[in-house]
Amino acid sequence: MSENLEASETRPSVQEVLDVERNAVPKSLRETRPLDLGTGTIGTEQYTSRAHHDLEMERMWSRVWQMACREEEIPKVGDHMLYEIGDTSLIIVRSAESTFKALHNSCLHRGMTLRARGGNAHAFKCPFHGFTWNLDGTLKEIPCRWDFPQIADSEFSLPEARVGRWGGFVFVNLDPDCGPLEEYLGPIPEHFAPWRFEERVQVAHVQKHIPANWKAVSEAFMESFHVRTTHPQIMPYLADTNTQYDVYDDHVNRMISMMLVPSPHVAEKTNAQQSVDAIIGPGVIAVPEGRTAREFMGEMWRSTLKESGYDASDATDSELLDAIQYLVFPNFSPWGGYQRNIVYRFLPSGNDPDSCIMEVRLLGLFGEGQAPEPAKLRVLGPDDDIMEATELGALCPIFKQDMANLPRVQQGLRASRSRTVNLAQHQEVRIRHFHQTLEKYLAREA
Repeated sequence: MSENLEASETRPSVQEVLDVERNAVPKSLRETRPLDLGTGTIGTEQYTSRAHHDLEMERMWSRVWQMACREEEIPKVGDHMLYEIGDTSLIIVRSAESTFKALHNSCLHRGMTLRARGGNAHAFKCPFHGFTWNLDGTLKEIPCRWDFPQIADSEFSLPEARVGRWGGFVFVNLDPDCGPLEEYLGPIPEHFAPWRFEERVQVAHVQKHIPANWKAVSEAFMESFHVRTTHPQIMPYLADTNTQYDVYDDHVNRMISMMLVPSPHVAEKTNAQQSVDAIIGPGVIAVPEGRTAREFMGEMWRSTLKESGYDASDATDSELLDAIQYLVFPNFSPWGGYQRNIVYRFLPSGNDPDSCIMEVRLLGLFGEGQAPEPAKLRVLGPDDDIMEATELGALCPIFKQDMANLPRVQQGLRASRSRTVNLAQHQEVRIRHFHQTLEKYLAREA
C-alpha cells in the first residue's frame, strides 16, 4: 500500500474529529495507545482442537475474572441464576441485601446439581436426598444427621468462587488466589465513571447459539476491517479503516469507530443527508443546511436523553454517537458513552470447541423513576434467525450479516491446509493482543 493511499484510508483520525468537539472531551478519549505486536501467525488448532479447549479450561478460564450477570437480574434476597463455563456450574445469589455469592452448584453428599435454573429460594435443597444449605452457602440441614458422624457442620459449607462487582455487573473468578477485580479491570473504572453503568437498566438481553468457536466469534467484533465487505450498507455513516485501536495492559484493549463520519472509501461521494439516511432510513429527517450529520445527530441524542429524564448537555458528540468498544479479557466487551450501550459476552458452549454462545445486552440510561423493569432473556438456537430478536432494533440486520459469516469461518478453519491465521498489523491488533494474553495464561502451569 502506498503512503498516499494509506493516509487517505485512515483520515480523518478519531483525534482530529475530537479536535472540533464543542464540549470538553474526556481524558480517556484523548488517550491513544497504539502498539505494534508484530505479524506472527496463529494456529487454526486454537479454534478447532478439543485439547486446546481443555487447556483453556484448565489454565485460563480457571484464573480470569468473568462477568456473570447484572445485579438487577437478581434484585431480591434469594434471587439467583446460574453461570456455567465448561464443567463448572455456579449459583450466583443475592444472599443479603448488598451481598452476592457464587456457590458451586454441586451437592456435597452425592454430587447432584442443587439448582437446574435460576429463580428465588430461601435455601438450596438437594432434590435427591434433601441436604440443604443457606443462601450464604453454610450448612442448614442434613437428613438423618446421626448417620454422618464424619461431617463437621462448620466445615461443610458449599465451596465458593471469588465475587467482584463493578458498574452494576457481578463478576466471578474460580481462582481463590486471584488478584482484586479492580486491578484486573485496569483503566475501565476510570474511563467509564462519567457514564454511570451502575445506574443503567437492561433493556434487551439476547443469547444466540452459533456453530463456531467462541474466539472466532468474538474476534468478528474486535475490528472494523470487515465492514467494507460484510456491512457495506453502513459505510456512509461509519468510519472503518480510520478506527482507533488502543492496547492497555494484558486484559484491556479498545477501539473507537466514529459514527456519522463516512468510511474513507465512500467519503467523497457521501454528504450529511446520505449519512443520516443510511442510519435511520431515507426521507425520515432532513439535515438542516450547513449542519454536519454528526452535529445534527448529536443534538438529537441529547434531546432524546433529556426526554428520558437525563441531562447530557455536556456530553461530546463522540460519547453520544461513536462505537467506543472495550474488551476485558477474555470475553466481556462493554461499549462506552451515553447511548443505549451494547455489552457483548462470548462463551464456549459446554465443552464443544465448534460452538459457542454470543450474548448481547443493551443498557439504557433513564431519569429517576422512569426506568423500566429489566428485560428478560431471549435464547436463540443455532437455527433461529437473529431477526427474531426485535428488541435489538437496527442491530438485527447487521448481526444477521455476521451470523452468515461465522459458521463458514469455523468450517474454513477446519478445512485449512496452511493451518494458520494471518492478521493485519494495525486493524486486527486487538485480536493479536487477545491471543498473546491467552498464550500467557496457557503457558502457566497449575
